[in-house]
Amino acid sequence: MRLVMVLSAVLIGCAPTPAPVADPTPELRTLLDQSARAWNAGDLDGFMVTYAQDSATTFMTAQGPIYGYDAIRARYAPRFQPGAERDSLRFTDLVVRPLDAEYAIATARYVLEQGDSVTATGPFTVVLRHEPDGWRMIHDHTT
Repeated sequence: MRLVMVLSAVLIGCAPTPAPVADPTPELRTLLDQSARAWNAGDLDGFMVTYAQDSATTFMTAQGPIYGYDAIRARYAPRFQPGAERDSLRFTDLVVRPLDAEYAIATARYVLEQGDSVTATGPFTVVLRHEPDGWRMIHDHTT
């Protein structure tokens, strides 16, 4: 019995330690900055690059979730029509928590401005997945 306990302790001690996960914060900050620039330029496709092109991608609204990249794109499309007014967008207070090499959770604050006036601001939480072409949001909960 003693030998079993010793061997168990040795085997537990030899278990591989998970490799440290690289901090995706710089990449995610770049992604959000790119998204804000596209919003401000009226570029819907550029703005939507942050979302995973997947039918399971979700965007939470007060009425409930919107499912799928195409439905999320359709929600934003009217704001990008010629002549549509959009306040200037920027993001602040980004905090990223990597869950593993493939997934991360990020919180931040969006700020919409018109001139020197803030017209809307609020926190958001997104779940991101690292895909071959970079990090993409698979869940967006903006309030």
